[in-house]
Amino acid sequence: MIELHVLPDPESVGLAAADAIDEVVRGGPCVLGLATGSSPDRVYDELARRHLAQPRPWASSRVFILDEYVGLPAGHPERYATVIRRAITDRVGIPSERVHAPDVDADDLVVAGARYDADIAAAGGVDLQLLGVGANGHIAFNEPGAPLDGGTHLAQLTARTRQDNARFFDGDVQAVPRTAMTQGIGTILRSRRALLVATGEAKAEAVAALASRDATSAVPVTALHRHDSVLVLVDEAAASGLDASAVLPDVRLVRPTRVPAGR
Repeated sequence: MIELHVLPDPESVGLAAADAIDEVVRGGPCVLGLATGSSPDRVYDELARRHLAQPRPWASSRVFILDEYVGLPAGHPERYATVIRRAITDRVGIPSERVHAPDVDADDLVVAGARYDADIAAAGGVDLQLLGVGANGHIAFNEPGAPLDGGTHLAQLTARTRQDNARFFDGDVQAVPRTAMTQGIGTILRSRRALLVATGEAKAEAVAALASRDATSAVPVTALHRHDSVLVLVDEAAASGLDASAVLPDVRLVRPTRVPAGR
């Protein structure tokens, strides 16, 4: 079941997503799957603000990062293990040994991918997986055509994804790596709950596809129809392509009358 909430603006999306993650963390030791990107950054800022105001038991959490570039040296400011520490885990006090990323420095990346999936399983599985979505419908670095049952693997990034991510590399698309290790769609679907956030008109086509198309590898985000519990939070701009008459039966479209407030 997909519950799709249309909220007024990106700030409201960030607050509502923080509510969902905060609830899991407050419940005690948990395993979180975390993503990087502009939309998650709003969520992380709100979570860090709440923790500073009233500490949560973050230190007992474990984190598995959704993906990681191949070819950037350890400590590079855009290596996702560095980004996640900067964006959230250092700010809320999760020990570094409890933050895990695919081993992109391994000699055998196929073995490294299988090991990452095994590590997630050994931790008890992901309780809540935070996701963004690309303009072309990719989730994590699962580009169109990726198998819907795949595990963590080496992915080739499309020209569009590299261009979209160039903003993190001072606009230099040539500085964006061409490959990355990513949780596969099958890995993502094994999480107990999935939380997808999307803001801005550039995401409207992907959000409309999620609401109206059955699972297809041509639009990877539609694989979430195969998940039992999905919360999608979007702003009005990202929802601008929605056609209520085309929404699939397993999608519950919600337009809350009350805007979330920071807690």
